[in-house]
Amino acid sequence: MAKKPPKSGFSGVGRLARLGTLTSKVSGSYLGQRIRGTFQAEEARKESARKTHLANAERLANTMGALKGAAMKLGQSIAVAAEGLDVSPEARRILARLQDKGEPVPFEEIRAQIEYQLDAPLEQLFDRVDPEPLGTASLAQAHAAWLPDGTPVVVKVLHAGIERSVATDVRAMRTLFVTGRLLGRDRNEVDQIFTEIQDRLTEELDYYKEAANLELFHRELAHIDGLRIPRTYGEYCTDRVLTMDRIIGAPLEQFLEHATPEARQRAGTLLVTSFHDQVYRMRAVHADPHGGNYLFHSDGSVGLIDFGCVKRFDIWWLARYAKMALAIVDDEQPAFIQRAQDLDVMSEEVQPQAEQVLWRLARTVCAPLTVPWYRCGVDDDQLLVDLKKMGPEIVRYPEIRSPPDLVYLHRSLGGIYAMLRRLGHEFDYSDLFRAHANYVIDVAEGRTDDGAPVGWEAPAS
Repeated sequence: MAKKPPKSGFSGVGRLARLGTLTSKVSGSYLGQRIRGTFQAEEARKESARKTHLANAERLANTMGALKGAAMKLGQSIAVAAEGLDVSPEARRILARLQDKGEPVPFEEIRAQIEYQLDAPLEQLFDRVDPEPLGTASLAQAHAAWLPDGTPVVVKVLHAGIERSVATDVRAMRTLFVTGRLLGRDRNEVDQIFTEIQDRLTEELDYYKEAANLELFHRELAHIDGLRIPRTYGEYCTDRVLTMDRIIGAPLEQFLEHATPEARQRAGTLLVTSFHDQVYRMRAVHADPHGGNYLFHSDGSVGLIDFGCVKRFDIWWLARYAKMALAIVDDEQPAFIQRAQDLDVMSEEVQPQAEQVLWRLARTVCAPLTVPWYRCGVDDDQLLVDLKKMGPEIVRYPEIRSPPDLVYLHRSLGGIYAMLRRLGHEFDYSDLFRAHANYVIDVAEGRTDDGAPVGWEAPAS
């Protein structure tokens, strides 16, 4: 069959021009605001700065959403991260629009991509492919399909030419955030964070890697009853087309409309136990906490999909991280500060005030691990409120850092916690965490075989 690769919808020159215009507008708006601020009273200056932040959040959401690709994916990462940064609630709501589904790619373009990649007409490859997409994301579009033997599957197709947008988009957005200081952080720290984001984005553009991730997680988490992870079908996969089991389930908000208390608790327990198993036993975590990547069944079972973004950890780094977290939970501030400096969470030469701010931040984040039983999302759960109050204080101290290895680990943890809040989940998070933290430390220090059971069991419901 004569074939021609599908036309790319990602013009490098056009994208660079739009992102360059965005950078100029944002940078110019902050410069103008700083000039105006020299002539304004304090309250007027604060209000002017707030309006500038909102206008720029609107610019970011509109431009990134329209461009799709790496720009939109990067915007989604920023929207998730915004919960823990010095970004106003109004700006967070604007950036959250980037989590919405994008405009679908016409099915004829999808057909051309599949046929080109799998080297056969669509009718020979599948019994049927639904032309209506299941979803259109920043990097790809997914369609329901049926194999010749009737097996229901999902076919995910990478947007044509998208790989050429990654370096351009990340470079432009790094310039934007450094110049505009939208995150209020040190330039070197922002550079490191964007490098980490670019590395993960590049991995997401290789579906052979995602297929390998799916098989790894399907195998390693098979022992968790109620957690469903799709398998792949190798003969229908390439580096740009991924075919996998179709997992049936509802998004979280739809699940919550009718879920029983028992189903909510089961779903939450599956989320938090599988997260700990991934991080501390597998040392590889599903790092895309977008709500659409979790599918809930009425009995509380959970389907986990989209394994393009997986963060892997070195065991020695993870053991040091576990020791730092244990110091927080055990209320050992000197040990925590030492561990934080060892992991570059805090520089070695710091003001005493910075140490106290970081310590209060750490104790706030780890509050669910300091008590034998914790319920998320109730009136007593003030974790997010306290974190938002601390945001402006944290950014005043450049000694407090977010090293690259923490970016996706904490992004995933934040996504899990957000879902636990919506579920109203109750659990002994302390016991779960301690068992897994001690396990990875013991493996790193040779007291336990790698792959041995963690030795923790969920309490009876």
